[in-house]
Amino acid sequence: MQSSEHPGEWALVDVETSGFRAHEHRVLSLAIVTVGSDGARTGEFTTLLDPGCDPGPVHVHGLTAGRLRGAPRFEDVGGKVAELLRDRVMVAHNAPFDYGFLAHEFARAGLALPVRRRLCTLALNRRLAPPTSDLRLGTLAAHYGVAHAREHDALEDTRALAGVLRGSLASAAEMGVPLPLVPCPPKQNGAYRPRTSKVPCAYRNPGRLPDGGPLVQGMKVAVTGETGVPREELAARAAAAGLNVMSSVSRHTSALVAGDPRSDSGKARRAREEGVPVIDERTFVRLLGDVRAGVPHDAPAPAADAPEAAPQGGGNGGRGRKGGPLAGRRVLVVGGSHPQASGARGRVVELGGAAAVNLSASVTDVVVLAGGESDRRMARARALELPVYEGEWLRAPVPRPAPDRAADPFVLARGAVADLPVSAGATRWTVAASWAQHAACEVDVVAFAVDADEQVACDEDFVFYGAPESPDGAVRLSADGPAEQAVTVDLALLPAGVRRVVVAAAVDGDATFGDLGAVEIAAGPGRHARPLAQATLDAATTERTMLLAELYRRGTGWRLRAVGQGYGFGLDGLARLFGVDVAD
Repeated sequence: MQSSEHPGEWALVDVETSGFRAHEHRVLSLAIVTVGSDGARTGEFTTLLDPGCDPGPVHVHGLTAGRLRGAPRFEDVGGKVAELLRDRVMVAHNAPFDYGFLAHEFARAGLALPVRRRLCTLALNRRLAPPTSDLRLGTLAAHYGVAHAREHDALEDTRALAGVLRGSLASAAEMGVPLPLVPCPPKQNGAYRPRTSKVPCAYRNPGRLPDGGPLVQGMKVAVTGETGVPREELAARAAAAGLNVMSSVSRHTSALVAGDPRSDSGKARRAREEGVPVIDERTFVRLLGDVRAGVPHDAPAPAADAPEAAPQGGGNGGRGRKGGPLAGRRVLVVGGSHPQASGARGRVVELGGAAAVNLSASVTDVVVLAGGESDRRMARARALELPVYEGEWLRAPVPRPAPDRAADPFVLARGAVADLPVSAGATRWTVAASWAQHAACEVDVVAFAVDADEQVACDEDFVFYGAPESPDGAVRLSADGPAEQAVTVDLALLPAGVRRVVVAAAVDGDATFGDLGAVEIAAGPGRHARPLAQATLDAATTERTMLLAELYRRGTGWRLRAVGQGYGFGLDGLARLFGVDVAD
């Protein structure tokens, strides 16, 4: 298992849990298998744990309260677990999940989690793109010829994981694919940390407060300055009346309540700039006595919200595009200037193919532009005997049969949409973003759950590296590697007031998307499924932030749109655009 990137040892981990949310649920069982750099197994440890709570979905893991009774608590075995993890790279399938649960269990026990780097075999196999129907552990075990006796048994899953890791590392070495090693713990930055919890508003925003009132349920109100009634109490009374209490002011704010109407606070200045009415506390309290009925979010949509006609390529439920000489083929473009490479990738999509960002097992052809021969991936491409062409080939490529593999994802051009086949049992959707790794470019993927006004209802609806999960668990961010991050949205958990979830990316520092190159997005049902839709976005050049995709309500269903809209400002400017209260 030795790798040129990591010659050290591995600690393979699997946990079975009482639920999906690490800060709320508990670990019921865990297993760790340690492996040396030579691939030899050096240790094995497994235990059941008494979580002190309901064990959750017994039908999945089979761990009843009776079976767990009398087992040790995590604090009883935390020292042993730490010993096995120390000075090793932690490996798991969907590593952000296992790492998150371990981190919370160690914190509850008052212990430090001694993991400095982790490797996700799910993320690694997304890079490798093996010809499998999905990327579940059992499916990959079969692909790599590994026995997998019982799913959802921590020890059996970890033993299977050892074989999957061995096969994955061999494939990565053969193709020259870098390992997606993630530093741990993830970076923290308090600049965007959510401030307060909030009660969701059940009503649509009716607009500005008329002169003299009345207040209407759904109106967005914010408070600034000192108030006679404690601000928390004032906000609670407003929320109980059906108002939408915001932490910031935007053009969609209905009214600003100011302890001093002459206030020169940032909120007051913004309100005057936007023409938002500013009222004093006494007036607001009086108006709270007669709040008129509003329109609930779940009321029938007005005519303006009728389903739209899908742009080119939309509405086919995620199936691959048919027709075109490159149908079913995946083309990697190397070399050239950013505009040249962007144009070539756009041409690939026009011809019915998919534009690849990284070399993987799914790449069928390589196009070399000026300077591309020196690209480090070319030696691997030639060793794999992939067809290599000059840029002129894209003028009129010769059709040939597509590879016989699992159904290709539907290819979305920039701005195109696809319907999401959401059912009662499949409401989780993952939008994964990946890019070619650059030492000088660090990228942050973020998400905003916004209402009909394109504004977050509260700062917690901004999901980013410092707050990777919304309070209701509906939107989650995972860092799968230095060049891949994913946002998972549970559509069934989103409040009715959320009309869309916007997934965006920001390049840190002074670098731009012209320096980074193309970003590939892939959307599928859940974390382990094959993507049903994908897009390659590289129109941005001097921009520092870019909207990648959005999941949005359309009638009674949901759609995915590939956006690709760039902005010259940084992440703080993007957060303000969607109404997040960012400190100056």
